[in-house]
Amino acid sequence: MIYLMRHGADPTDRYGGWSTYGLTEKGREQVNNAKGFLRNKGISQIYSSDLARAKETAEIVAKELALEVTYLPQFREANNGLLAGMLKTEAAEKYPGMYWNALDWTESWPEGESPEQFFQRIQTAWQEFKCRVGEDNVLLVSHGGVMNIILCLENGIPYTNKETRFPMKDAEIVQVNI
Repeated sequence: MIYLMRHGADPTDRYGGWSTYGLTEKGREQVNNAKGFLRNKGISQIYSSDLARAKETAEIVAKELALEVTYLPQFREANNGLLAGMLKTEAAEKYPGMYWNALDWTESWPEGESPEQFFQRIQTAWQEFKCRVGEDNVLLVSHGGVMNIILCLENGIPYTNKETRFPMKDAEIVQVNI
């Protein structure tokens, strides 16, 4: 069984993506409230994106479960290049109309990746991850965009950046049967 957990809340006035910002106080509270669900699930290993908000989430859970965290940069959120961590008001001035769901499939964020590149990265990482963990019960802490792709893949639904087919709340946990 693979448990997927989205990181807790991060600053809402800034773009996420490859931002270096960690969790807000609300985000830490969300993770602390959610971590109890993972007790007694037989989780043997925690894996996490290496971006600050996911790392912080994974470390809170790891302390609860007395496990180490293995960081996997391939499970980072979409690389939003120059917009990473930028105030949304500043981005609206510098890059008017630049939104993830407005990008064409092959159109990249400025100095970032396109929806196609993001999808290909996560698809490859997910296939490799499933082989790596086998039948073990593990936790993967990552990001909403990453999990949307994984859940599309697992449910046989085509992925598109134009629509979030599997929205996940902050610190939400879902199970994927392998």
